Amino acid sequence: MKKRVIASLLALVLSAAALTACGNEAAETPAVTEEEAAVEEAAAPVEEEAPAEEAAAATEAVTKDRSGNDITLPEEVNTIVSMAPSITRTLIDMGLADKIVASDTNTQASYGSELKDDVVYFDMMAPDQEQIVALNPDIVFTSGMSSKDGVDAFASVRDAGICVADIPSSASIADIEEDLMFIGQCVGMEREMEVLVNLMESNIEEIKEIAATIPEEEKKTVLFELFTPSADYPTIYSAGQGTYINEMLEICGLKNVAADQEGQWPALSEEFAIASDPQVILSADMYTPDAINVILGMKGWENVQAIKDGAVYMLDADKVNQPNQHVVDVMVEIARLIYPEYFEEALKDAA
Repeated sequence: MKKRVIASLLALVLSAAALTACGNEAAETPAVTEEEAAVEEAAAPVEEEAPAEEAAAATEAVTKDRSGNDITLPEEVNTIVSMAPSITRTLIDMGLADKIVASDTNTQASYGSELKDDVVYFDMMAPDQEQIVALNPDIVFTSGMSSKDGVDAFASVRDAGICVADIPSSASIADIEEDLMFIGQCVGMEREMEVLVNLMESNIEEIKEIAATIPEEEKKTVLFELFTPSADYPTIYSAGQGTYINEMLEICGLKNVAADQEGQWPALSEEFAIASDPQVILSADMYTPDAINVILGMKGWENVQAIKDGAVYMLDADKVNQPNQHVVDVMVEIARLIYPEYFEEALKDAA
């Protein structure tokens, strides 16, 4: 599959830009692989130095964040506060980890080892606005999760004249791509991000094309769970219509048993899950130790097809739950796990 290794994509794009910066030393550059050459070719527009007025126009075009709030982007972004793990992951992948001066505690749990030792961490739901203002960052990225009951958790930061750019939780893959482009615009890496988004779309299109060859009678039903039921909490939280996770499952040729349930994130009963008899169970449960074996051993589930076949798989919760470029990694993994006869050969070089 051409241009499909999303996990290493940004490194290749940034490497391509660095090679161009070498100017007259290009003749001494070591040979690159076919895939690196493809990425470098795709990134060619990034390497061309745009006229100053064109670059300024691109920055001036961003006057609202993804929530529709008016914002004024700084001329340069040298210090960043990122209050969402999905955004932080993207910034790290873009080579901007050193510019992050503060983040949220969820980011600390997932990616703290990839950030500087002196990064300050805040509770996502109750950020210390006074301390954020004291840091005087060029931009603060938020996910909207910090604002509860319509209260702006960053009002004082905005009042201090600091750019606060809000990115609500994405409902679709198209939303994720637009969010990525917005981040690129904010940090002055719009062209690099455009290359990434184009390659994401290329990967997704190929997965769609392969999935379209699967006969309807071979397409499998799937139960996706974010929380495994227990005696104390017998509810299964899943993903339904209007979520990028449901879209991911459908693109991979799966039939989501929760797709017709009410709400984007339906709370399913065990009775419903058992009666739906899914052929596959996918878990992104971050709370249940040894979730796969717990699911396989649940009483009353013995006759569920997925349990009988052992078709119960754990997904990387960070990659699934954080709407950014890595959702494509998860789609590749799902496709290969469930339909290896269709996808394994086509995706054999994927991460």
